[in-house]
Amino acid sequence: MVLARREIGEVLRDVRVRKGRTLRQVAGRASVALGYLSEVERGQKEASSEILASVAEALDTPLSTIYRQVSDRLLVHEGLPIATQSTAIPDTVPDEMVRQVEGRLASWAS
Repeated sequence: MVLARREIGEVLRDVRVRKGRTLRQVAGRASVALGYLSEVERGQKEASSEILASVAEALDTPLSTIYRQVSDRLLVHEGLPIATQSTAIPDTVPDEMVRQVEGRLASWAS
């Protein structure tokens, strides 16, 4: 049986290693105990949404990216196809949120 906490931990570790950061650096920046973050990465502890947001920020990675990667891993375990990322914003997103995202995208492009 696949556990979401294991997939979350593996994604966090993959992102951290890809960015060349140590566990100590990320834990310090996220204000999370080193041992606790280690247990989260190994899938032994469930991290709260607040902790995940802090760790994602410490990794300079949007939380949505972390969740997308976890979702893709779960799809693979379930034998389902991974959806390709669409550049279109779904119609169900509130207009204010669309404006915020468009503003961020514009600032990143410049």
